[in-house]
Amino acid sequence: MFSEQLISSFGLKKTPFYYYDTGLLHKTLFAIKEVAVLFNYNIHYAVKANANERILQIISSYGLGADCVSGNEIDQVIKNGFNPKQIVFAGVGKTDEEITFAINSNIACFNCESIQELEVINDIAGSLSRKVNVALRINPNLDANTHHNITTGLNTNKFGIPYNDFLLIIEDFKKYENLNIEGLHFHIGSQITDYRVFNKLCKRVNEFNNFLLGKSVNIRHINLGGGLGIDYDEPENQIPDFQAYFEIFNKNLEVRTGQVIHFEPGRSIVGQSGILVTKVLYVKNNGDKKTIILDAGLTELLRPALYQSNHKIVNLTSSKELDVYDIAGPICETTDYFGRSVQLPETSRGDLLAIYSTGAYGEVMALHYNMRPPAEKYYSEELIL
Repeated sequence: MFSEQLISSFGLKKTPFYYYDTGLLHKTLFAIKEVAVLFNYNIHYAVKANANERILQIISSYGLGADCVSGNEIDQVIKNGFNPKQIVFAGVGKTDEEITFAINSNIACFNCESIQELEVINDIAGSLSRKVNVALRINPNLDANTHHNITTGLNTNKFGIPYNDFLLIIEDFKKYENLNIEGLHFHIGSQITDYRVFNKLCKRVNEFNNFLLGKSVNIRHINLGGGLGIDYDEPENQIPDFQAYFEIFNKNLEVRTGQVIHFEPGRSIVGQSGILVTKVLYVKNNGDKKTIILDAGLTELLRPALYQSNHKIVNLTSSKELDVYDIAGPICETTDYFGRSVQLPETSRGDLLAIYSTGAYGEVMALHYNMRPPAEKYYSEELIL
């Protein structure tokens, strides 16, 4: 995947660093937008996946909206070209200050997650003499068949409005006089690769949408969240099958006239466009184990320690016979590993390794633990190709 010239340019940079293939990002954005237009779906990029300014500027240039989960994310996307009228504010713990900022920024909609949150937004909107749009984030109690730390749609999760509270809101929605309750929002998890889960989601959405027939609440927007996964094992499969993904909803979702469908992909847009380049500090023998110690750690890529996730790792500078290694970082934590029993060409001190699929939840989750400095960022159009 990498030319000798590009690898040589990597060798001139201080490691570790994030490298972004902006050409691939453009191709992915073109692909998702091309398919979304066919089905008349609205796309809001989930900023939590990657809030890098250059990345946001590229995404906003395609006219996508933004799904934000903090006031700072709202501020960041507006500064980088997103239209406030295409911003939705999600998140289970919005502060009063963030709510005020979002209202004053004229965003499109709040995705609300509890009765108390509705009351707070209603009060703040009233104090500002404003009426704001909200969507009710429903907890559909659906298992996304993914890692338990990134499942969001079960009753045991903190996210979303439980069914009984949803009924209370609908029965007494007129008391929220400063809110336009005009949408339903669902998000059941992240890194979903079993498409049958989305069939189940459509069924649950239809149940809620049909329940509201005849009610006074006019649901104009249905937001299906994000969650579409990427191929971490074979990152050469660079662009997800957006056609197959959207066709599931087009086939199974019962949409009434005038209703608009929204999605909030993050990982599937940016995940494969980033890699983490790191240098081998040491190779040590632990009995029958060989362990590579890298200069990148969980401070640069937290996912393996947090989710026990897998990322493809390649040695960019060795073509020797294969050997088996555990691959660890330098951080003073036992969980600071990127992989166990990984086959790599014989690896030596100074070799450059690439950790793939770090465009999502890599840089944005970086830590300064052990007083680590932030890693630099480079972009494909800046380096020798």
